[in-house]
Amino acid sequence: MVDASPRSALIVAHGSPADPGPQEAALQALAVRVAMWLPGWRVRGATLAAKGALEAALKGMDAPLIYPFFMAEGWFTRTNLPKRLDGVGRQLPAFGGDPGMVDLVSRVAVDGALAAGLVPAEAVLLIAAHGSQVSRASADGARALAEGVAARGAFGRVEVGFVEESPYLGDVAKGLGPAICLPFFALRAGHVAVDVPEALSAAGFGGVLLPAIGEHGEVARMIAAALATAHVVRA
Repeated sequence: MVDASPRSALIVAHGSPADPGPQEAALQALAVRVAMWLPGWRVRGATLAAKGALEAALKGMDAPLIYPFFMAEGWFTRTNLPKRLDGVGRQLPAFGGDPGMVDLVSRVAVDGALAAGLVPAEAVLLIAAHGSQVSRASADGARALAEGVAARGAFGRVEVGFVEESPYLGDVAKGLGPAICLPFFALRAGHVAVDVPEALSAAGFGGVLLPAIGEHGEVARMIAAALATAHVVRA
């Protein structure tokens, strides 16, 4: 049975408290791309960091689906976001746990290696992830992803390095040989724009740094598919 309620969705990301504008604009642009895959839907984007953005985006929406554009479930998705929603809408699982993530990361990494003239089977894929000093969710999600990608057998080795916990990205990146680094982040912000490249540079990393996985062109279609599936009510 198909849900007869208005088809509306809100994509929510953390954003950047220090400079909320660029990521707020990026979320709204992502919402436009997602809506292109969902004719008849109202899709909006907002960050938690931009003051009043979440509340403004929710105005006029009737029981929207809430899509957390986060790489792992944690305090923001389990506590902060539900509190701010105050019962409005239905929250879906976080982007990082999408069932298609392993496939997407694998294809993006292989394409990136080939574009750089590397033979994937002879190269190392280094996944740069956030990590956390207080929660295991981020690291566990990144490691599970790495295991899934490694099981595909496309790369000689798959490693994970973190920005905020051990093993730190800069330490893992040392002496890898032929390698590419894929940031497992949703948006291009401080970690992706500054921390990751700085850590790689300090480590003498001579490989290729790819854009964050959340910036890939297929992400909009992936989110749209998750929203469309969630809209179907199973008896």
